[in-house]
Amino acid sequence: LTNNGKETERLSGEKVNIKYILDLRDFPNSPFGDKVVHDYSIIVNDPEVDIVIEAMGGSHPAYEYTVAALKAKKSVITSNKEVVANFGDEFLALARENGVAYRFEAAVGGGIPVISPLISCVCQNKINEICGILNGTTNFILTEMLTKGKSFDDALADAQSKGYAEANPAADVEGTDAARKIVILAAIVTGKLLPVSKIHVEGITKIRNADVNFATGRGSAIKLLGRAVNGDELTLLVSPFVVPKESPIKNVMGVFNAVSVSAEPLGDVMFYGQGAGAGATASAVVGDLMQIITTGNNYPMPVFKKVDSVSDFGEFESSHYLAFSKMSDSLSENLPVGSEITVNGSEIAVITPKIKERELDAIIDALEEKPLSNIRFYEI
Repeated sequence: LTNNGKETERLSGEKVNIKYILDLRDFPNSPFGDKVVHDYSIIVNDPEVDIVIEAMGGSHPAYEYTVAALKAKKSVITSNKEVVANFGDEFLALARENGVAYRFEAAVGGGIPVISPLISCVCQNKINEICGILNGTTNFILTEMLTKGKSFDDALADAQSKGYAEANPAADVEGTDAARKIVILAAIVTGKLLPVSKIHVEGITKIRNADVNFATGRGSAIKLLGRAVNGDELTLLVSPFVVPKESPIKNVMGVFNAVSVSAEPLGDVMFYGQGAGAGATASAVVGDLMQIITTGNNYPMPVFKKVDSVSDFGEFESSHYLAFSKMSDSLSENLPVGSEITVNGSEIAVITPKIKERELDAIIDALEEKPLSNIRFYEI
């Protein structure tokens, strides 16, 4: 808002004034130091404050602060995907009730404009699937393993040294961050806000160099994908997939994100760009700010309804890549009919036909030797 003041004033027709900054700390050497307050009630009770931007992270006290602002008839903008995934239904209802806006473009995809286009330009279509690389940290790690042959641990350490991964990277590498984002995207296109805790989530901590090399040998790449498959039932999952060369998602590298939408009659569209970082997040937040200033409350907001029940993941179907240390009688006797078996270096690589999750689980349980790797294929 300071560096791009001319641009925001041109768009909004007026100067945007930052009145307060809430923080636990003081910033005496900052040019914004005189705006820092420690008591949230100062903000929520000030009638001159029209819009509150929440960029705290976590569910609490972000939840309490958001509710207070909306009830005080102040619009709220957030970059906090956790609080949107957990309480977005309540916030959107409160915003409508109080005649204000609740916006969260920065919560998914960093600086990529994906939420606003989905709401205003795409949701009139029948959405069959949303699929995307939704976490820049994991995509950077997998890119380093692919292009430089690094181990997972070395690639993670590099991501931490560059500031892409936190000291505790669990939310990224275990898939939780991507899960929150796919829950939000699914809610936008279906109206159903599913619990993050109840969807199938796998991270990338078990991905080996041998798996990356296997995918490369096929002209493919391993990517951590969030998927919302909207068939007879809505199925959400986050998992590593072997992505074929025919998919544009395969070539999304580094910290970039991509969100692909398959719809009728629209067809396939993809949103691509910088998925994280201060600049990308700021762009999305201020984009929401400009929308509120220029359209007031006339911009459409989605309706979320919390749904506790989720589809049976055991019915989800896909082909799988399984790696084993050797060929055994148990393996040959129990593999599903139609499996493709090849020698991959010192390992045995098995590609199963399309099979339900529960059926594959039963096969793996019957094997004497458990697979070294089990990665799904993304089929387009």
